[in-house]
Amino acid sequence: MAKVLLGVCGGIAAYKTPELARLLRKAGHEVDVVLTEAAAKLVAPAALAAVTGRPVRSSMWEGVESGRMDHIDLAASAERVIVAPATADFLARAAAGRASDLLSACLLVTRAPLLLAPAMNTCMWEHPFTRRNVAALSALPNVRWVGPEAGELACGWEGPGRMADPATIVAALERMSKRDLEGRSLLVTAGPTREPLDPVRYLGNRSSGRMGQALAEAAARRGAKVTLVRGPVDLPPPGSGVKLVEVTTTEEMRREVLARWRKVNAVVMAAAVADWRAAHVAPQKLKRTGETTTLELRANPDILAELGRRRGDARRPLLVGFCVETADLAEAARAKLAAKRCDLLVANLAQEALGLPTARVEIHRPGKKPLGPFEGPKADVAENILDVVAPLL
Repeated sequence: MAKVLLGVCGGIAAYKTPELARLLRKAGHEVDVVLTEAAAKLVAPAALAAVTGRPVRSSMWEGVESGRMDHIDLAASAERVIVAPATADFLARAAAGRASDLLSACLLVTRAPLLLAPAMNTCMWEHPFTRRNVAALSALPNVRWVGPEAGELACGWEGPGRMADPATIVAALERMSKRDLEGRSLLVTAGPTREPLDPVRYLGNRSSGRMGQALAEAAARRGAKVTLVRGPVDLPPPGSGVKLVEVTTTEEMRREVLARWRKVNAVVMAAAVADWRAAHVAPQKLKRTGETTTLELRANPDILAELGRRRGDARRPLLVGFCVETADLAEAARAKLAAKRCDLLVANLAQEALGLPTARVEIHRPGKKPLGPFEGPKADVAENILDVVAPLL
């Protein structure tokens, strides 16, 4: 199984971590534990050492006389990282990229999938600063979340903030280790497209590309060979195992998709392409000449519908479409599922997805009830979508 680095922060939920470590060992994982200074006051290092069979570390200064660099060695060897409980203070430090203790330094070194299990008071979890930190961490390609759960908290409050049960955390880790797309190939589109009006302006939309990129990266982790055709976005390059093709306009995306779609097992059209383009692109910047102006627009090709037509009755490759609406989501999704001849249609409301690190989606299927809703950080929702896609390939 995997080498797991378990980070424990100074929340009262730290008392659950010996059980978490025990379940990880039972599942066959090798577990190294790093405690923050506060965590060491709440859970006995000896208990965790006994459960894992390995030394527990908490200081940057341990072993320096012998030349050891624990923050490098532990993080570089870890294949999975869990932080449970992840306190508000830890999330703030992690989001800021600080390396003020051994655990936070390890996070700057590792490139392994990182599972965060938050635990804190409800007001702390809902505070704008914490929401900002969660959003910043959610934008990282290797970050996943489990919890927090709602219920009675140690402080006596009721609400979200309770750390997920150890068994739930282990189950979330196992999902991160899936290889159910081994030997499969996927073509994924992501982001917006931009249609120029003049050398300065363009028609576009608020798509961030996060969902499409999360799908591509998750599929690669699950063993697939992935090509990501991505519009102009403010995102880092995708993780290892994903071939990136960058485009700007809808026609450019269409050309790249049509060159590849017959060679893959599934096409996942997560991009929010521009439906319209300027009938005439001005060679110079358009000047303001009055209070109103008129733009003549022409319809762009519908790439998803074209794939459905070209595929015909072959039903291969699997065709997964996306739609975003502002109202009447279910009705619009059913209509588009039929019109575009998709196998699956992932539907969401603009106000719950566009430009956000989180999403809430339903997955519509021909002749069946929709699945979901699936809600949470886009990296987690991407896993939910692939859980539906994988058995169909």
